[in-house]
Amino acid sequence: MTSPRPFGRLVNLSHVHDPATTPLYPDDPEFRTDIVATVANDGYYLRYIQQGEHTGTHWGAPIHFHADELGADELDLDDLLLPAVKIDVREPCARDRDYAITVADLKRWEGRHGRMPDGAAVIAWTGWDANWGTPEFLGTGESAGHQPGFAVETVEWLLHTGRLGHRGALGIDTFGPDLGIDDTYAVSKLLYREHRISLECLANLAALPATGAWILVGAALYRAGSGSPATIFGILPDR
Repeated sequence: MTSPRPFGRLVNLSHVHDPATTPLYPDDPEFRTDIVATVANDGYYLRYIQQGEHTGTHWGAPIHFHADELGADELDLDDLLLPAVKIDVREPCARDRDYAITVADLKRWEGRHGRMPDGAAVIAWTGWDANWGTPEFLGTGESAGHQPGFAVETVEWLLHTGRLGHRGALGIDTFGPDLGIDDTYAVSKLLYREHRISLECLANLAALPATGAWILVGAALYRAGSGSPATIFGILPDR
């Protein structure tokens, strides 16, 4: 007899890692797979996978932007299991590829759903997950590199109010929480302190409720790692 789950169900918030469809951040290392053994020749199937730590759906550890902060293997397990809130900003992001998510956006969300829990994973649904595997994800021509993200003052507000505390995360379905045109990574530099992490290139955010779910990050914990490609699970409430 199967024991009942203490939650509703799991949803997968990660894209399939595939060199044929996975967009690469500019200047990131090549993503490739090489077959090194086959069942016909060797009795088993094995591939050699080459990719950067931040290829495809992935998470980032504090050391990614601060040399004196924690690597992936130094975080607590509790840092990888967080209450999640989803902010739907698809409409303004569809109008403006450089849309910066505002404090007003978050306050409107709280007006409908109540205060965010402290130490939350604050996840922005920009609609970029629908562009995965197409040129529109990165952008072409004058749009190249233009992706929405969090405004710096929004992250400062999250930190000041404790919604991002000793632990917590920013999640997004683009390459990262910074605006694509911000080559200073100001948001990331604010985020990556203490035990806070990022969740990037998320997928299937339509399946994540606005509130009540949890995020679980499943990934390899590399020694001194800046993060890792990941299967990120949404744990939905039983209701």
